Amino acid sequence: MRLLHTSDWHLGRSFHRVNLLGAQAAFVDHLVETVREHEVDAVLVAGDVYDRAVPPLPAVELFDRALHRLADLGVPTVMISGNHDSARRLGVGAGLIGRAGIHLRTNPDGCADPVVLADAHGDVALYGLPYLEPALVKDHIGADRVSHEAVLGAAMDRIRADLAGRAPGTRSVVLAHAFVTGGQASDSERDIAVGGVEAVPASVFDGVDYAALGHLHGCQTINERVRYSGSPLAYSFSEAGHRKTVWLVDLGPAGEISAERIDTPVPRPLARLRGPLAALLDDPAHTAHEDSWIEATLTDPVRPDDPMARLTARFPHTLSLAFDPEGREEDGGATYAQRLRGRSDQEIAEDFVAHVRGGGADEAERAVLQAAFEDVRTTAAADGGQEARR
Repeated sequence: MRLLHTSDWHLGRSFHRVNLLGAQAAFVDHLVETVREHEVDAVLVAGDVYDRAVPPLPAVELFDRALHRLADLGVPTVMISGNHDSARRLGVGAGLIGRAGIHLRTNPDGCADPVVLADAHGDVALYGLPYLEPALVKDHIGADRVSHEAVLGAAMDRIRADLAGRAPGTRSVVLAHAFVTGGQASDSERDIAVGGVEAVPASVFDGVDYAALGHLHGCQTINERVRYSGSPLAYSFSEAGHRKTVWLVDLGPAGEISAERIDTPVPRPLARLRGPLAALLDDPAHTAHEDSWIEATLTDPVRPDDPMARLTARFPHTLSLAFDPEGREEDGGATYAQRLRGRSDQEIAEDFVAHVRGGGADEAERAVLQAAFEDVRTTAAADGGQEARR
């Protein structure tokens, strides 16, 4: 059975104020053509269909057109909600849409209720496991603690129990939206840490033939059976080195996996340039980037006059400008954004406490900060549509 694994469309998202809806529509065109050209048997969309809980109308219209086109192909699609989606909104009409072969899995209650397809070698059970906010689903799903590993583990126990009751030889695929240990993050993913921990081990997916993951925006292979497709478009300059693709996965008669990357359309390449302004304007090595989206970091010891206007004369698509003067003191050598890169909300808050008070937060204060951040994230997830369990 041939599967097309994609995720993290983030419909409605912009790139440094550049509207990406046209590029996202081009991706949908490419997706439909890939399904047709490669004779795909099922499409898997592993969450973050939208960029926010209440997406703009043009994004909803694009999603609607995508569903119609996939349904017209007669190829089943399984789609889960991610941490950016409103699970309730995305799941409206799921039962009716399912009759057209578009299977939306947004409710944790249905995680062990697979879409069952068949080929010449028997059944394939496709389980859709939506993003699980630990504090909201812990008790309902039977997890023993509030953590990503615990709630995913409890959900996977349900899936394995369902699979054990099916005909011998039934192959299995799970769609999930999570941060798995070994994955490489970028700047454009939303923090999902609970108690300072966000990653889960790949072993949580043991017992299934393929885990189609979403959340991380870089295409990557955790192991042969656990993969991220990554986002089809770049959503931050940290993705400048990414090759944006979808996975074309062949599931063999005994669960063997072979996978091929299919490139997605690139609306405009990204480039991160660094150096004195004069060098950026004159160096012929940068000619290849003149039509790229540019993030420029100027290292001039004194800030030049009109740097953005001068940059855009050569690089008209410059979107981000930062300053990092050479020879600056160690503690001030990075921009504010650079100092925050890779740090969690909790770490940033603790740094702020240390900065304004001259001393770090104590254990009790760190616990208060952690509780506050987790309460905000939980409230946002509930408001975004994931059903709160009481």
